[in-house]
Amino acid sequence: MSNLPQISEAEFEIMKIVWKHAPISTNEITEKLLRTTSWSPKTIQTLIKRLVTKGALTYEKQSRVFVYTPVVKESEYIGQESNSFLKRYYNGDITAMVSAYVENDKLSEAELDTLRSLLSKRSKKGGKEHG
Repeated sequence: MSNLPQISEAEFEIMKIVWKHAPISTNEITEKLLRTTSWSPKTIQTLIKRLVTKGALTYEKQSRVFVYTPVVKESEYIGQESNSFLKRYYNGDITAMVSAYVENDKLSEAELDTLRSLLSKRSKKGGKEHG
């Protein structure tokens, strides 16, 4: 799926719940969001409807309950968003992005260790340049 729908920050909160708990009913989504947001049930239902309209969610009516499942995979969406961010702020240059984070002390030692480990695994595989 190359053209993924544009999802707002609020809609993304709903998607995170659906990705984690699908198939999930309107009431279950609402219940989970009422714990972490100040949104009204009506607002949550509106956001769910928008996600269905955008093609990010699909639903099935089971007796009187609507049960939602994602159409968009979480990994696809996150990948698209990170690529978009990279293009917008760093002209698609991941080295420039990582350099900016390192130079501005935005990465913890644990994060740096994780990056070192990932790069080490990559170089052992004999991977070609990615671009």
